[in-house]
Amino acid sequence: MTPTATLQDCPSQTAEQRQAVSAQALAAADAKPTPSNLNVVDSRAFRQALGHFPTGVAIVTTRCSDGRAVGLTINSFTSLSLEPPLVMWSLVNHSPSLEVFENCSHFAINVISQEQVPVALGFANSQVKDKFSLVSHVDGEEGVPLLDDCVATFVCENYRQHEGGDHTLFIGRVVRHTTLTEHEPAVFHRGRFANLTTPSGDR
Repeated sequence: MTPTATLQDCPSQTAEQRQAVSAQALAAADAKPTPSNLNVVDSRAFRQALGHFPTGVAIVTTRCSDGRAVGLTINSFTSLSLEPPLVMWSLVNHSPSLEVFENCSHFAINVISQEQVPVALGFANSQVKDKFSLVSHVDGEEGVPLLDDCVATFVCENYRQHEGGDHTLFIGRVVRHTTLTEHEPAVFHRGRFANLTTPSGDR
C-alpha cells in the first residue's frame, strides 16, 4: 500500500497551496454529518451491544397529584454531578407514567439489592396493578414512597428534564440519601439479572 502523503512530504508545494489544503481539511473536519454519510445503526443490534455494559437496577417512585403512588423499574440511573448533587435517569416517551414524572415535584431512586429482584420484576410488569404491595415502604418528608431494605435511596427534587430521542431525561437534585452496606446490589447484564462475583473484602 502506498503511504499517504502529508504536507511535509510535498516540499514542491508552495505556501499558498499548503494553506489551501489545510483550509480544505479543516472545512471537511467541521462539516456536520448528513443522512447520506451517516452509518445506519440497527436498533436491535445496538440494544444488544448496550446490554454488554453491566448496570445497577433501581425503582423510581413518586406520587400523583391525587396521592396515588407510582413506581417503575429502571437501569438507566447514573450520577451526574457532585456540586450540585445531581443524578439522572431516563424514561421512554410512550410510558403511561411519563406525565406523572414530568409533573411531580420530587421522586426517589431506590437502588435494589439482589434479594429484591422479584420486586423489581413486579414493578416492571404492567400486569401487576398494586406494585407497592410487593414491598414494605414508608413516605418520606416530601411524600414520596421510600422502599425498605434498598442498598441506597436518593430523594430528589425534579430539577431538569431534557429530550433524548425516544426517551426523556430526568435530572434530580439530591436532597437526601441513605445506604445499607450489608446488602449486595442487583446487577443487570445482557438482558438478565446477575450477581457480583467480587468478594466484599476486595471492594
